Amino acid sequence: MKKILATMLISLMASFNAMAVYPEKPVTIIVPFPPGGPTDSIARALAPKLQEKFGGSFVVENKAGATGTIGATLVKRAPADGYTLFVSSLGPLVIAPHLIKNLQYDALKDFDYLTVAVQAPNVLVVPANSRFNNMSDVLAELKKNPGKVSFASSGHGSSDHLTAELFWQQTKTTGLHVPYKGGAPALNDLLGGQMDAAFFNINAVVPHIKAGKLKALAITGDNRSTVLPEVLTLKEQNVNGVNVYSWQAVAAPKGLPAELKSKLSQAIIAAINDPAVKERFVSQGLEVVANTPEQFTQFQADEFARWKKVIEDGKITID
Repeated sequence: MKKILATMLISLMASFNAMAVYPEKPVTIIVPFPPGGPTDSIARALAPKLQEKFGGSFVVENKAGATGTIGATLVKRAPADGYTLFVSSLGPLVIAPHLIKNLQYDALKDFDYLTVAVQAPNVLVVPANSRFNNMSDVLAELKKNPGKVSFASSGHGSSDHLTAELFWQQTKTTGLHVPYKGGAPALNDLLGGQMDAAFFNINAVVPHIKAGKLKALAITGDNRSTVLPEVLTLKEQNVNGVNVYSWQAVAAPKGLPAELKSKLSQAIIAAINDPAVKERFVSQGLEVVANTPEQFTQFQADEFARWKKVIEDGKITID
């Protein structure tokens, strides 16, 4: 018994000592997408602030592929010692698990959820010369000509695709989903008038809306956006149940020591709320969340269940 207690004490002291000098080596922040995107920009905004807080080096590594699931798998397999962090969008955590068979991770069990950094509503946009001027126009056409109004998306299972699917389910209408290989070509064709409409992330379309190249008909958030205050929410236009946000969050491999998990989450939340960082996010139309690990864990479960239902009800596949 004494031997067991001594072993436990030595292990506990080693853990405390490790945390006291954390980090002793570079910390890798894995982003499961290519450089330059919104998730990557979140990680690169947080890294220097974490370096200021802890010292040492926090290095962003982009591990793109398979809609973000390659990076998620790498994080799942990493030691739960605080030297691997994961900055991800909702895709690998609450969408891909319902679309990709034989994933090498369990999105509900294999990560410690530290905080949701930011969220952003989607915007229903149409070309500047569109015949649609408000939500009533869109709904009337969808009901008159089911499956005829084209909605562009950045691909099967993307946030913009699933937002459109949820919109159709809630309004009991159907449109024509046109998936592209990425957001840029989908947006280009919408700007060119080849597509009728799309639900795009607000930060991707604000410049085009303000330049008069796109018309914004509705916001999918709970409230109006500060960067597009004149645009009504869907709820204000009597479309309920389509309150949708894309989001970026920070997680780690499951099993972080409790004290280290607390220190990391508090430091990340402080970095998100740093005035300069926060202003950069808000100016793009992002909304700062910075919630607790407990709140993120519940949010993850809720979002996982929500998108599972949308995907199953819509019989959505990525084939």
